[in-house]
Amino acid sequence: MNTIVEVLRAPSPAPLPQSLAFDGQFLWMGSIETSRIYAIDPLQWTVKEESQAPGKPWGMTSIGDELRVLCGEPPDDDRFIRRFIPGHGFKSEYRLACPENTGSQLGYDGKNLAISQWYNHKVVTVDDAGKIVRTLVAPRGICGQVFADGAFYLLTTGDEEASDDYYVTRVDPKDGSAKDLARVPFPGRALAFDGQKFWSNHREAHEMVAFTLPV
Repeated sequence: MNTIVEVLRAPSPAPLPQSLAFDGQFLWMGSIETSRIYAIDPLQWTVKEESQAPGKPWGMTSIGDELRVLCGEPPDDDRFIRRFIPGHGFKSEYRLACPENTGSQLGYDGKNLAISQWYNHKVVTVDDAGKIVRTLVAPRGICGQVFADGAFYLLTTGDEEASDDYYVTRVDPKDGSAKDLARVPFPGRALAFDGQKFWSNHREAHEMVAFTLPV
């Protein structure tokens, strides 16, 4: 299996970059070191906005003009999805509990939110009330996800955090079929797609990586 083609590797504006989302203009990153999210201009590589999150921003996705951020909140790292409006901040009245109090990465299929459960090897899609409406099974643990071109693209690995085996895996939401597309040569966290290339975080190196899939 071929390896992803790195296009750019740049320093993260904050340590331990964990979550990613692209809103059509900015690349948003959430740091689990600072518990803040940052809007990055991908052309100038400058921070245009930042905000304190209600907890550690493990996952993030773009929904039109807004973001949804999956936070691990104190004191017990309980998992909730929060609403963020760029230029205005987090809205305290929106707090959606993750099913089974588990979840890390977050996606959006154009209608519903999708929550990754790393150790359960599942992507669960939930409605506005947080009820599970669909479950997709991945071939291994999930440490990144993004919905693009009608399918879920997952960053998958073993259940051990120290695993050296990482893949980009495509899952078809229509029939649940999964296919590994490429190897990833670093322990990535999160996936985003800007319409041309994918983005992930090399978290422990405090770097952000853009790449394309091999032809």
